[in-house]
Amino acid sequence: MLDQLSQPIVQAPMAGGVSTPALAAAVSNAGGLGFLAAGYRTADAVREQIATTRTLTAEPFGINIFVPDTSTVDGEALATYRERLAAEARRYRVELADPADDDDAWAAKLALVQEEQVPVVSFTFGCPDPTVLTELREAGCTTVVTVTSAGEALTAAAAGADALCVQGTEAGGHRGTFHNTDPVDDTALLPLLRKVSAAVTVPLIAAGGLSGGRDVAAVLVAGARAAQLGTMFLACPEAGTNPVHRASLPGDRPTAVTRAFTGRPARGLVNRFLVEHTAAAPAAYPHIHHLTKVLRQAGDPEAMSLWAGQAHEFARTAPAADVVRDLGAGARAALTETALRWSAG
Repeated sequence: MLDQLSQPIVQAPMAGGVSTPALAAAVSNAGGLGFLAAGYRTADAVREQIATTRTLTAEPFGINIFVPDTSTVDGEALATYRERLAAEARRYRVELADPADDDDAWAAKLALVQEEQVPVVSFTFGCPDPTVLTELREAGCTTVVTVTSAGEALTAAAAGADALCVQGTEAGGHRGTFHNTDPVDDTALLPLLRKVSAAVTVPLIAAGGLSGGRDVAAVLVAGARAAQLGTMFLACPEAGTNPVHRASLPGDRPTAVTRAFTGRPARGLVNRFLVEHTAAAPAAYPHIHHLTKVLRQAGDPEAMSLWAGQAHEFARTAPAADVVRDLGAGARAALTETALRWSAG
């Protein structure tokens, strides 16, 4: 599948409304691989998005599914964190939701992508059982598992994943770690690619802080078949990015990894909520995601999860197709320039 792309660009699946059928279709129509995000949506809503996407493109696209988190949660720490956030609820005059646990309709979404024969199905937060990957492959789906370490890569390859998305610590949004425990591997993308490519032979997609054609060229040289970018599509008109989030992207505002918003480590723009609550947030996902939802929806940029990678300032308000073509052209130019430079020497 990756070798069939005319542009080695994958649009990262971004849950929470950012990844839309219009965005996925625009990327796929431009020669890349567009993605929908099944996370936080019902199976019926995902079905509708698949149908809409198919009216916009005849090209392959993907769906990302969250693997249910089975990590043990410290109930006392979670209760303490909820008490801490009571002041935030008073500030925004809202009531905190219950810190619920759920599997994000895992079984229903697996059945859906198999029934719909979605061309590419990727997974985040873990590796599905080998039988799941086999059934999807038999249905005609190419499977991709997100990994953040060589150990996770070995597990996913042994389970039968067709490709791996190698996510460096520079990436915006949630870290795709298999287990929601500390310490979280913070290896940067290029050394992580080296470690993973030394451990497995399956095709690799590189993700994490990529922002331009030269970055794409770098990961292709480092062994990836394609580059995955998310933050660079946040400002595109086809993206469903919250306007407050979109307006926060320009500038050199720092990013940091936090559990404060969802209970899982995720990289976002530093704001008041992140600074004040990161140290206190326990490893409790999706419990904290549900707990803080009303706070994140209050419209205050200082209390929102402004997910962004380390190169967020380079996001452009250009159509997604232009972003894909510019990235591909920039990568080819960089590779040609490097080859000429070396041949001349």
